Amino acid sequence: MKLPGLNTTRILVVGDVMLDRYWFGDVNRISPEAPVPVVHVAKSEERLGGAANVARNVAALGANAGLLGVVGQDEAGDAIARLLDDAAIDNYLQRDAATSTIIKLRVIGRQQQLLRIDFEQAPADGALRDKLAQFDSLLSGYDVVVLSDYAKGGLVNVAAMIRLARQAGKTVLVDPKGEDFSCYAGATILTPNKGEFRAIVGAWKGEAELTAKAQQLRIELQLEALLLTRSEEGMTLYSARGVSHVAAMAREVYDVSGAGDTVIATLAVMLGAGLPLDLAVSYANRAGGIVVAKLGTATVSIDELID
Repeated sequence: MKLPGLNTTRILVVGDVMLDRYWFGDVNRISPEAPVPVVHVAKSEERLGGAANVARNVAALGANAGLLGVVGQDEAGDAIARLLDDAAIDNYLQRDAATSTIIKLRVIGRQQQLLRIDFEQAPADGALRDKLAQFDSLLSGYDVVVLSDYAKGGLVNVAAMIRLARQAGKTVLVDPKGEDFSCYAGATILTPNKGEFRAIVGAWKGEAELTAKAQQLRIELQLEALLLTRSEEGMTLYSARGVSHVAAMAREVYDVSGAGDTVIATLAVMLGAGLPLDLAVSYANRAGGIVVAKLGTATVSIDELID
């Protein structure tokens, strides 16, 4: 199927911006100091992570992406800015000297992740206030807003952002986190995974109870739809029109890192291009199935998606 106008679709991504670093090496022995493998690092890579990976996925599909977030006035923040330029993503980063850029360092041996080391610090209040003002000024230039919440402190003003975006007539997609989704009320679509959803509504027995809980939450939060991503079970879309399910693609899972980023990015791009919701979900499901077969935070090209 020929997709309409992806190169004119504009997606604004807002949220917790991170730098993903990878150290790749060989493992040939166990350390004499502790029962752990010794990795002889042969190469390293840097990739956009968190909300920046969502923007990277948007750009990889051929749409226009803008990224708003807070990073430090540091070497890692410089690396993110450089990677955004390389990916032709519009850079609206707030550089804050009082904040350290979030880094996730993964050590890979024999193509398997052996260790992840996280460096985290919540953004300062002043930078977050500036971010909200900039968000309001950017809205008119974009079709769809994606709020990518990793619970790192970059979206403390998420309720105000949703209100501003909806008042401006924008479609708002949210990848949620935490044990209280009330701050996301009024968004267009939420895309929780099973674990995130269970933390809010509790356990369920069978599809009927799951549907009842999902629809109740959707109504309480005044959402147009709730898209539940269910790993090997595929995805289920809950809306006022009813329930529709998309089965997972039969594909070997290699690495689930960033799969949710790919799903919400693809959904945003397809909705921004004017596709109906059910078809946009189908493409998002396909994209998620493709990206889990790749190592680390990865992207899906439009050629892979329509192949």
